[in-house]
Amino acid sequence: MIDVSGLRRSYTRAGLSRSDLTSKPIPLFEKWLQECIDAGLYDPNGVVVSTVNAQGQPHSRMVLLKGYDEKSLIFYTNFGSRKAHDIAENNKVCLLFPWYYLERQVIFTGTAERMSAAESIKYFHSRPRDSQIGAWASHQSSRISARSVLEKAFHEIKEKFKDGEIPLPSFWGGFRVTFDSVEFWQGRENRLHDRFMYTKTDSGWDIERWAP
Repeated sequence: MIDVSGLRRSYTRAGLSRSDLTSKPIPLFEKWLQECIDAGLYDPNGVVVSTVNAQGQPHSRMVLLKGYDEKSLIFYTNFGSRKAHDIAENNKVCLLFPWYYLERQVIFTGTAERMSAAESIKYFHSRPRDSQIGAWASHQSSRISARSVLEKAFHEIKEKFKDGEIPLPSFWGGFRVTFDSVEFWQGRENRLHDRFMYTKTDSGWDIERWAP
């Protein structure tokens, strides 16, 4: 067994004070996201989506953020996936951006709902063609006997649509997560991290500092 008990480092890159905050969470999120991009982080839009099924079992997985506005975040997936089944049973979700290199985390909580086919089509056709084919070939979260099954399906779909536009699969599309709380976490020395919680209210956003 690897002894992980001694693996640690001190977080000294930056701090987060109330004067750094914006009145709404998205401008600060956007600032931090841009700093991740500027720092050359791999997959700066990578986000851990956590769902809970009807039996109360949580599941987490990484997806890519593909859009956002002042009220919501967007990601795309196969509607046959485990995450989609979980959301159909319980649409409360959590999205975590784990920006380890900058010693930061941002956590959104809210509710997810399917986007319209028209909205999903626009994004689907912006994807690389092979990614569009991949969406057709993979029945996400289903069991397969070997990778060759997946690759065979990919080549069959590629041949099927070789002469024209690839249509949006009926089983694939976007989820819009409307958030009601956002936590900004900045690592600090001695584990005295900075944490600020934005909570949606009828009049705007309430902001509180939380103990680490």
